[in-house]
Amino acid sequence: MTLAVALRHRFPNFALDVAFNAPLPGTVVLFGPSGSGKSTIITILAGLLRPDWGRIALDEGVLLDTEAGICLPPERRGLGVVFQNARLFPHLSVRGNLLFGARRAQEMRIRFEDVAGLLGLERLLQRRPHALSGGEAQRVAIGRALLAQPRLLVMDEPLASLDQPRKAEILPYLARLKTALGLPILYVTHALDEVAQLADWMVLLEAGRIRAAGSLAELSSRGDLPLALRDDAGAVLSARVLRHDAERQLSLLALGTAALWVPLLSAPLGTELRVRIPAREVILATDAPGAISVHNALAGSVRAITPDPLRHAALVEVAIGEHALLARVTPDAVSRLGLAPGSAVFALVKSVAVEVFAPSAASS
Repeated sequence: MTLAVALRHRFPNFALDVAFNAPLPGTVVLFGPSGSGKSTIITILAGLLRPDWGRIALDEGVLLDTEAGICLPPERRGLGVVFQNARLFPHLSVRGNLLFGARRAQEMRIRFEDVAGLLGLERLLQRRPHALSGGEAQRVAIGRALLAQPRLLVMDEPLASLDQPRKAEILPYLARLKTALGLPILYVTHALDEVAQLADWMVLLEAGRIRAAGSLAELSSRGDLPLALRDDAGAVLSARVLRHDAERQLSLLALGTAALWVPLLSAPLGTELRVRIPAREVILATDAPGAISVHNALAGSVRAITPDPLRHAALVEVAIGEHALLARVTPDAVSRLGLAPGSAVFALVKSVAVEVFAPSAASS
């Protein structure tokens, strides 16, 4: 299944010109700063704005083709849309708001009980929207969209209006939806923590154009993209639990053919999960270290080096088997170690520096 999008539209002070083919199912994230065109794409996709030119196809179904004169109305596009604000009906209970989403559904593939359970809404069903927290209200909005039985769930910065505690509360529910329902999701955000936990495939937008598109693992480890210039830059990789060492209070994860020690996890052996290794936490060495507190010394080779002049630093891409890490080091370190594409290096990573996300956030 594929989401194929090609759009051109001009506003007085902004021009959108994008084209991408995103693989589904999974979560496709449109990522970029405010004003990059993310919400404009969503608005056109939802049928709320007709572009100057465009074509949108969800697998074999064409939603928009301006040259062929096709422009399906919003209710016929098979999309469930969730906006920044929950937009719940104040006179209806949580149950009533949820069932409102199902009123036009021809077939109940996604059941009410499943949605209520996945989103933790069972104890809230009799409440009215005014009695909900921001995170609870947004979960109800997501549930309402799901019960409309969409072919694609579209989420336009659904956590942007929430504070950090509410955001941390709802992210696990979104990760659970991703794996439990197997429903394709198009997700808009400019928050890298949401990307790290939810994305499978990314479209990086900048001033109405696509800067890059590809898998999260690929784009998060590239030093030549805007992601790498952020303070929170780092590679996001899929991993699997190999074993636990309770005495050492460590767990060993498989990163393809490499292995990574992290603080002890409670996940069963074989669990697929996701890890993030911040670029600022990766130390490079040309020789294997001796006695050292760092648990991980991953043998690899330099793939590319990109200057980061604003930080007086360099971004070094290190290939580790089929994966890659990103390291932020000084230009002096590059010079002293004689680093260049193809150089053999060891990437040193403290076990406590590895961010491990819940199993439900792993790629499906």
